Amino acid sequence: MTSRRPQPADRPLRPRRGKVVTQGAGTGTAQAGAAGARPRMLVIVCVLVLLEATLLVGVGIAFGAQLLRGASVPGAAVFLLAFMLGLAAVLVASARGLWRGRRWSRSPVLTWQLLLAVLAFGWLGVEPTWWAGLVLVVAVVVGVGLVLPSVVAATTRAASPPP
Repeated sequence: MTSRRPQPADRPLRPRRGKVVTQGAGTGTAQAGAAGARPRMLVIVCVLVLLEATLLVGVGIAFGAQLLRGASVPGAAVFLLAFMLGLAAVLVASARGLWRGRRWSRSPVLTWQLLLAVLAFGWLGVEPTWWAGLVLVVAVVVGVGLVLPSVVAATTRAASPPP
């Protein structure tokens, strides 16, 4: 007895959240929120969060290099390396979630922006520098961008009802 594997045309269409499933000769799916349909501020927020993640990876690599050169406190260097890379991974996953319109992804990004703002205020209180001001501006832009009605609407789309 041989069983025939169902062909793409025989399989029922199972739409996924955020996807538009089309039937026909093409088997591809088109994303519901194409790049042109996303709010401009959501794109800016995603780019800034990915930039923050990239900078964290760079700082993590610097701690790793310090560790390889014989850090005076290797335990701290290992912790900071793991922390920077882990935080960068969370930010990348959150930016991806924001891009896909996932509600959960706003929380870790907003939490990180609040921490950055507190750090920037501390740095500015000790010695006003351009980079501390830049950190504060980016944190405020991302934080405000996350709570704009258009971004909130784009990241809280109701799931389509099951078929």
